[in-house]
Amino acid sequence: MRVVSGSAKGRPLKAVPGTGTRPTTDKVKEALFSMIGPYFDGGVALDLFAGSGGLGIEALSRGMDKAVFIDMESKSIEVIKENLRKTGLEEQAEVFRNDAGRALKALAKRGALFDAVFLDPPYRLKHGDELMSRMAELDLLRSEAIIVLEYESGHEYPESFGPFEQVKKAVYGETALSIYKYAADALSDAEEHTEAGVTKSGITESGGEDHHD
Repeated sequence: MRVVSGSAKGRPLKAVPGTGTRPTTDKVKEALFSMIGPYFDGGVALDLFAGSGGLGIEALSRGMDKAVFIDMESKSIEVIKENLRKTGLEEQAEVFRNDAGRALKALAKRGALFDAVFLDPPYRLKHGDELMSRMAELDLLRSEAIIVLEYESGHEYPESFGPFEQVKKAVYGETALSIYKYAADALSDAEEHTEAGVTKSGITESGGEDHHD
């Protein structure tokens, strides 16, 4: 694995040892960033289920100001930090070991806002759309934020749901990429509709606060 383009182009990236992680291949990474960039004029990225940190590091190399990396595995955290040192990008990064659901709540408490989110959960998990909805509920996304969802190509996510609209999709063998755009106005409209009918507290209670913990 390597950084495909940008300020750290060509720098090798260490993979997480073992078979528990599935790093995004350079081919898929290059295709992904050609769909959403390919370069950025600043902004903040979130790399959830970061693994080796390849996606967040690529975003930093291509112009993002800052990236936050989240993973549950201690060996992944070590590899992310090593890869950030190798690429000279550690000053622009924050790395946290945490469960995805708890991490989102912690980031919301800090008032974090993201322009791009990379979601690459293990293929056995099919809850990418739920995590996206949780981010919207927690006000973690800037208007027009881009969410990249990587998943098993045999699985289907809706083209649109809540404030999210799929703008691009591509399949590379067993890997599928869906690019969603976040429209804050759509969420506001939904909330206004909710207030006119069912109470908001009823919906949040039924949705549950700790579903992903």
